[in-house]
Amino acid sequence: MDVKEYDVLVIGGGPAGYIAAIKASRLGAKTALVEKDELGGTCLNRGCIPTKTLLKTAELIHEIAGAAGRGIIISDPRVSIDMPAAVKEKNRVVKKLTSGVASLLTANGVELFRGEGRLLAPGRIAVAGQGEAAAKKLILAGGSQAARLPIPGLELPGVLTSTDILDMEEAPPRLAIIGGGVIGVEMAMIFQAFGSKISIVEALPRILPFMDAETAALIHRILQSRGAEISAGAGLVRIEKGDGSLNLVLSDGKVLPADKVLVSIGRTGDLSCLGDVAIKTEKGKVLVNDYMETSIPGIFAPGDINGKKMLAHAAFKMAETAAVNALAADGRDMRKADLRFVPSVVYSFPEAAAVGLTQEEAEREGPVLVGKFPLAANGKALAVGDAGGFVKVLADKKYGAILGVHIVGPGAAEIINEAASLMAMEITVHELAEITHGHPTVSEALMEAAADCLGRCLHLPPKKGDR
Repeated sequence: MDVKEYDVLVIGGGPAGYIAAIKASRLGAKTALVEKDELGGTCLNRGCIPTKTLLKTAELIHEIAGAAGRGIIISDPRVSIDMPAAVKEKNRVVKKLTSGVASLLTANGVELFRGEGRLLAPGRIAVAGQGEAAAKKLILAGGSQAARLPIPGLELPGVLTSTDILDMEEAPPRLAIIGGGVIGVEMAMIFQAFGSKISIVEALPRILPFMDAETAALIHRILQSRGAEISAGAGLVRIEKGDGSLNLVLSDGKVLPADKVLVSIGRTGDLSCLGDVAIKTEKGKVLVNDYMETSIPGIFAPGDINGKKMLAHAAFKMAETAAVNALAADGRDMRKADLRFVPSVVYSFPEAAAVGLTQEEAEREGPVLVGKFPLAANGKALAVGDAGGFVKVLADKKYGAILGVHIVGPGAAEIINEAASLMAMEITVHELAEITHGHPTVSEALMEAAADCLGRCLHLPPKKGDR
């Protein structure tokens, strides 16, 4: 049997895989990519892109509901959702992007194998139905899959994954969401706008447990103000089939009835591509060093499969790093993947975004300057009618290094990139406070929050002792 040979073989066509393949090819390597499903991975097909398309639809419904307050008279204000049409639009956007990935691979000379790939040995893989292939270097970008819990009742009809719910063609009257992380909150926002009564169950003491506590508390209040019932600090014991409903039995004794249940407790690495090769793993993740190299030299594993930062933009960075290092001559001039300033976003409305340390984390490391600018004092936020959020800047008290930035408000997903850029460039809070921003913009609140760190914000009343 003929074995095709390459310089670099990539398993997985998600954000880490396709970027690694393109980068390797542009560096002159004969490159092939193996994908068992649709190109684009979780992000394009089941995560970032489809959810953001549906979130825009939900946001429009939310804005229409508030139109009267801006003097817009709608003679019949009743709004309903045509779910098949919404799903069709979501699928159109996804298809356009996945087709774009295929075109990029072709344009960069990357050979594509359609089938499931798995390791046979270092430097050698099998592709289901297509034989074997070999390469000097391998990049494993198997991505992730929805995590599951051993809880009775999860197998019942009507219990959905985050993949299942994206193709539902009818909004359920009552939707219970297990998990109050990013996926859970975003799905709550979507289906709340679509007319579902939302219940969220989070085993940890608060929703969005990995974000700054102040951010999580505000999103909690916003969800509640729109009618969501949130049970935090209560675990799910089991799901029972009731009379025309699914009943969620919680550890605190509460029973929540629902028509559909979404399980969104996070994701775990998809390790199926490892085959029987003894690559070191831990808790469902492939262990890699800062160079994205696994325990076996010459095999790299960027993206969700290593669990370091399960975000598409982090996968892009890790993938480029892996490709460069796979082709580094004799292991010299290898790069490290710097993931310190990777921003994260909850695409709620309003959006919530963060980069760096939370206030709790920063204060554990030493004295911290905390500056906060409420968007109730920001002209643009007031003008667009979304002034309930804030911008918070955390800085080292001695040197002024920016430790973290947290934003809740319109455009937070865009503004956080400025904060991440400044932190990567080691701009201090003293320098940020002096950078002129356009007015009126929401982003100028970042500069105002930096000034507040130093007690110099002129658009807020003076702090005690500042005068």
